[in-house]
Amino acid sequence: MTWITNRWYVAAWDSEVDRTPIARTICGEPVMLYRKLDRSVVAMRDACPHRLLPLSMGFKEGDSIRCRYHGLLIEPDGCASEMPIKSEAVPKAVCATLYPVVEKHRFVWVWIGDAAKADPATIPDFWPCSAPGWTFDGGYNHISCDYRLVIDNLMDLSHETWVHQGSIGQHEITEAPIETVVDGEEVFVRRWMPGIEPPPFWRDALRSAGPVDRWQVCHFIPPSSVLIDVGVSPADAGDTIEEHNSGVRGFVVDAMTPETETTTHYFWGMARNFDIDDAGFTARFKAQQGQVFDEDVEVLEAQQRSIMANPDMKLRGYSIDQGSVRARTIIRKLMEAEEA
Repeated sequence: MTWITNRWYVAAWDSEVDRTPIARTICGEPVMLYRKLDRSVVAMRDACPHRLLPLSMGFKEGDSIRCRYHGLLIEPDGCASEMPIKSEAVPKAVCATLYPVVEKHRFVWVWIGDAAKADPATIPDFWPCSAPGWTFDGGYNHISCDYRLVIDNLMDLSHETWVHQGSIGQHEITEAPIETVVDGEEVFVRRWMPGIEPPPFWRDALRSAGPVDRWQVCHFIPPSSVLIDVGVSPADAGDTIEEHNSGVRGFVVDAMTPETETTTHYFWGMARNFDIDDAGFTARFKAQQGQVFDEDVEVLEAQQRSIMANPDMKLRGYSIDQGSVRARTIIRKLMEAEEA
């Protein structure tokens, strides 16, 4: 196992979960998700307690689900209310596992570990996704790689120069010094690029020409999220890496949920504080962002295949990898603490 168990993980976008059950494997466990009539979400082990057929294949009856194989009826609290032979009493032990589930910041979060330890206050703070004056949307990719490789990718944005040459890449990214800071369980990688020409996207967002100060602040939050504070402001505005609100600003939101040790659910999006009422821009940018992440997917899946084909070799860390190395160290220590 390569993940921390007792943490919240994104299971789905809020828009993905409706009355019809969906199946998704989270940290190696099959989970069924659906909404009750009151629109609250149920997260249940996707296995009938009778013969283990996935419950997501079953038939909805009100807020309950009936197994498609022999008709065992399971209530939304996980307990059976009707046996295959309807005249038989239902043993109290006939239950499906329920997982704690919370909707926040447009995502459905589940807790796979010890349910008694599930505290909604510990859900990662994706504040730009819910704050007034900001708008947020995004998408999903299934990636055939270890979730930690995606974290590595996002904590080292120097790859943008080469992987994303035709979109967001800029040579100034590799020329700017980086600062890596560890704060408790969290890691920050900060890059400040003063007085540069903005790439086309940021020039158009700022709606003015001339040199800008550009920033990138990658923020790792356990168990597996990365928020990237990005933007530009006019070079004469006086902004700093600590305070930068004079121009246009966004947060690239990345939540990586392990499916297995070599596959990942990747939930991505961008929250921004400009053109927030322009639904057309939001849709266009979501499509563009999806194309950028498709470039990452191609590289990450090839990297995973190469790792598996070269078991005698190890990943090496250089100066640009400080953020990802420290994020992996935190993950490892948190896993060891769970096992102790």
